[in-house]
Amino acid sequence: MAMNDSVNILNSAYLAVEYIDSFLPDNPLQQPFKNAWNYMLDNYTKFQIATWGSLIVHEVSYFLLCVPGFIFQFIPYMQKYKIQQDKPETWEKQWKCFKTLIFNHFFIQLPLICGTYYFTELFNIPYEWEEMPRWYVLVAQCFGCAVIEDAWHYFLHRLLHHKRIYKYIHKVHHEFVAPFGMQAEYAHPLETLILGTGFFIGIIVFCNHVVLLWAWVICRLMETIDVHSGYDVPLNPLHLVPFYAGARFHDFHHMNFIGNYASTFTWWDRLFGTDSQFIAYQEKEKKKQYITKKAN
Repeated sequence: MAMNDSVNILNSAYLAVEYIDSFLPDNPLQQPFKNAWNYMLDNYTKFQIATWGSLIVHEVSYFLLCVPGFIFQFIPYMQKYKIQQDKPETWEKQWKCFKTLIFNHFFIQLPLICGTYYFTELFNIPYEWEEMPRWYVLVAQCFGCAVIEDAWHYFLHRLLHHKRIYKYIHKVHHEFVAPFGMQAEYAHPLETLILGTGFFIGIIVFCNHVVLLWAWVICRLMETIDVHSGYDVPLNPLHLVPFYAGARFHDFHHMNFIGNYASTFTWWDRLFGTDSQFIAYQEKEKKKQYITKKAN
């Protein structure tokens, strides 16, 4: 009975969104996107699209999303939004990070990306424009992928902090006490494989078109670069996502090393009490601000 109720609620929500979408004006970018997509299908093989297309989407998205945080360090006005203001970025650390990223991207992640075509063939995942899901379905699927990845990340990330294995793997990621956007994928190769597995679980569950692979890549990169940015910028649209952890939540993890293990949402840390030190820290900071404001 409960299952039927849940299905009915989901169907009703889907129909409601579909009804609202029918009143929205046509997207002016849809036709150019359709033309580009069909051109891609006509001129490249599925293997080329799945492999090199996925690599290009990842690399372009990653470094473009890193640009704002990189520029912030040169803008004095933005420094008031930096979370750990006493630990500025340095060229030495950023260059070291960049070199490790290039190695991980092309020697660890690229071999995995090469399996994308065979995955789409195994599960008969379509590439055609006519089979592409509507935007609201993609949004819902990406959210579902995020929920699954977040659960995987919480438990495996917490395990990587175990004192017996921390120094061998996860310590690499924690070389930077004050994170910056480009550092999001700075990690030991084994960590890239272990935590990266969570990314693919949602794809296995939800994927009904190759476009979801790319949409989820972009969404995941947007989230992880944001929480590693080191800046808590107001009016960040990601803060509209329910239970979104954000930069302050994860920045505290790098500063404190203990707690706040989840990647995207706050519920696992709240459920297991691993956000207790963060909550205590927030209360302490609020008291400091109140005393300072009162003194002035």
